[in-house]
Amino acid sequence: MAFKIAIDTGGTFSDVVVTDDAGGFSLSKAPTTPARIFDGISQALTSAAEERELTLGELLADAGMVIYATTRSTNAILTGATARTALITTAGFRDTLVFREGGKLRPFDFRQPYPEPYIARSLTYEVAERVSSEGEVVVPLAADDVRRVLAELREGEIEAVAVSLLWSIENPSHEQLVGELLEAELPGVPYTLSHRLNPIVREYRRTSSAAIDASLKPLMQRHLSDMGTDLRAAGFGGELLVVTSFGGVLRVGDVASRPLYSVNSGPAMAPVAGKVAAAPSRDVVVCDTGGTSFDVSVVRDGEVKFTRETWLGEPFTGHITGLSSVDVKNVGAGGGSVAWIDPGGMLRVGPRSAGAEPGPVCYGRGGTEPTVTDAAVALGYIDPAYFWAGKLALDADAAAAAIRAVVAEPLGLSVAAAAWAILAVANEHMVTAVRDITINQGIDPRDSVLVAGGGAGGLTMSKIAEELGCRSVLVPRTAAALSATGGLFGDIVSEFTVSRRVQTGDFDYDAVNAGLATLERQMDEFFDRMHIAPEARVKDYVVEARYPYQVWELDVPLEKGRFDGPEDVEAMVQAFHATHEAVFAVKEAGQRVECLYWKGRASVHLPKPAVPRISPNGATTPKPRGTRATWWGGDDPEQAAIFAAESLAAHQRVAGPAVVELPTTTVVVYPGWELEVTERGDFLLSRPSA
Repeated sequence: MAFKIAIDTGGTFSDVVVTDDAGGFSLSKAPTTPARIFDGISQALTSAAEERELTLGELLADAGMVIYATTRSTNAILTGATARTALITTAGFRDTLVFREGGKLRPFDFRQPYPEPYIARSLTYEVAERVSSEGEVVVPLAADDVRRVLAELREGEIEAVAVSLLWSIENPSHEQLVGELLEAELPGVPYTLSHRLNPIVREYRRTSSAAIDASLKPLMQRHLSDMGTDLRAAGFGGELLVVTSFGGVLRVGDVASRPLYSVNSGPAMAPVAGKVAAAPSRDVVVCDTGGTSFDVSVVRDGEVKFTRETWLGEPFTGHITGLSSVDVKNVGAGGGSVAWIDPGGMLRVGPRSAGAEPGPVCYGRGGTEPTVTDAAVALGYIDPAYFWAGKLALDADAAAAAIRAVVAEPLGLSVAAAAWAILAVANEHMVTAVRDITINQGIDPRDSVLVAGGGAGGLTMSKIAEELGCRSVLVPRTAAALSATGGLFGDIVSEFTVSRRVQTGDFDYDAVNAGLATLERQMDEFFDRMHIAPEARVKDYVVEARYPYQVWELDVPLEKGRFDGPEDVEAMVQAFHATHEAVFAVKEAGQRVECLYWKGRASVHLPKPAVPRISPNGATTPKPRGTRATWWGGDDPEQAAIFAAESLAAHQRVAGPAVVELPTTTVVVYPGWELEVTERGDFLLSRPSA
């Protein structure tokens, strides 16, 4: 039997989803092991193999494809664990990463220290050269000047080099020469040339992309190599694909050469899974609540939303990837988020997380600070004896004691009231994240399907829906591994960009068509490297455009990869007006449009697993396997009905208060809510009185 495996390694758990050609579908989890990622993954894979009465080696030997998503690159950036990297730039532009783009979220907060650049100024080196905005060489690049800089880098034990020269996107000859000298003078040291990675006009974003990519190369090339080696040693003989921030997958070699593509790769697949789960609905808000963070993304009119505003950390003060990627907002509010009292006596939750080690207090692994998971245990939502299918017995008394000491006693609350407050504060963080990506961008969440994913997604998403005014919540049966599931439904995707600034009032057909031809050539080269047959090649074109004097652009799909006359320009203009109106509720009919970037998206559709179905059993009212004391905002408990998910059939309904337990997650049905099992085996939560 042939298997297809998707793996997603998060900060707390590693998720594994396995499908087979007979329609089988299984999910398993194991704690993430940062020292050697495959140790945790192999535990989850072994569980999946045992479900099929196979050994790990037998499962992997029959697997034709493994799709891998990881937070390793993102975590390395956030924790400063990247390589010692130098930046080579044009003389006079040493402070590109220091000044960034300006801007500040809190302009009148003068207590905030000025942020450090991604690469220290002391590791930024200038070389005398200058290319004009038209691509003319104004000051030639002296090879001896570059060799002098490279000698300093050798003495400074630099591990990676980023090169970003002014206007290299118009004439890359100087950057190419620096690359040749790097290979000759510093053999084996990885480097990134900005014009190859992200050829856009904005200097800071292009430089930031190159800096982040170069700093990740030693780490991610080693990590991906180890991952492949460990898989092969365990018996895998198929193809290893890596999830990218584009919302697709690439071969491991392509990602190793451009590791920036792996930043935020895991969350990028959640909307793909949410889109499949919520079909045929075309407007979907996808929430993925893991152990460390809460990620939210949207599907609008059947398409996953993309952005170039991907910041690592806070906007303006963090570091921007500069690439077009799936639009994902995240906050530090997951199952492992720590609850604490600030100096002013206010209850806070996150952004710090207990992670996989030591984990929440109830894990019994040395944790002392209460978390969201501890609060759910104290409220009776999680069965301590059934967590992770009984593989990890939880200590409910320890969770209650930690909540009492850290939160309840300082605030004068009971343990139940304190636990309820912890969930309420965490929920507010999540509501804010959803509003940021929906209401603030012209999307009304009340008109969308809210998909709840992640191991902690089913705990509180109903309360979040109430705050947002949503009528229903869909919890997929595979919610605990939503991103990994998305990997199974993803395609091979790569994106290419050229800069051609034109206005529709004086449209330069030759320049634009030359740029689009370049994109087509780059996509064909990509397909050729992967040996993709012509009939399987999918090419899509997009322009990033704006009204004159606006600061940021909107993505507008193009009907074809060439402009043959005014009718093609007019079609693009009308598409831009419609997009602008959908996002900002206003358009300027008759206004000219300014186009900056042209993108080609090359994709190959991969075979998709069959969506499992379950059958009704004729009984509309299921029988619970028991009851449990639960708290819903007061000090007095109520008895909630407890259901095993595998005992529920399609179309059966469960009225709250109730709890539905799965081996990898828990779905809480709050008072006033009702759960219905869909034909796919998913759980649709709704409020009959809404």
